[in-house]
Amino acid sequence: MALPPVKKVCIIGPECTGKSELSKFLAAHFSTPWVPEYARAYLDRLSHPYQQSDLTKIAHGQLRMEDEWQRDANRILICDTNLVTIKIWSEYKYGTCDAELLNLLHSRTYDLYLLCFIDVPWVHDPQREHPDKREYFWQRFQQEIAQTTTPVIEIRGNWEQRQQTAIKAVEELLAK
Repeated sequence: MALPPVKKVCIIGPECTGKSELSKFLAAHFSTPWVPEYARAYLDRLSHPYQQSDLTKIAHGQLRMEDEWQRDANRILICDTNLVTIKIWSEYKYGTCDAELLNLLHSRTYDLYLLCFIDVPWVHDPQREHPDKREYFWQRFQQEIAQTTTPVIEIRGNWEQRQQTAIKAVEELLAK
């Protein structure tokens, strides 16, 4: 008997909205792996400020991790970001997005987006760049996700509310 296909849940949103914490929590709750944000490790190793060409390399790394970790998933794979984030960042910082990155973005599908709202305090991190642009990025994420057919659930409120909303959304996805 064939195993059911793995469903992919992408946790997405502006900087510093609890995506990584929620990813870790959901992975533990559903006993499945979570794919961390590849950009963090990539940028930590970079000896110069990142350039637009680095974003395409980051995109390839993110997808490689998704592909590898999907094999070990228990019915769902939790993804802490996807290429939508890289597209939005590229367009904001460079005014354009590399065609290769766009092709990679359009080659992937997800079963659910959990879009994290900006109602949590900003926490400084050397890789975070724009604490004053959270509303702008929130709107960009809404616009990008609206162009897909992927269901989206907004994640808001305190930590417990966020967890409960996310658990319910994933349970409903798995019940389909």
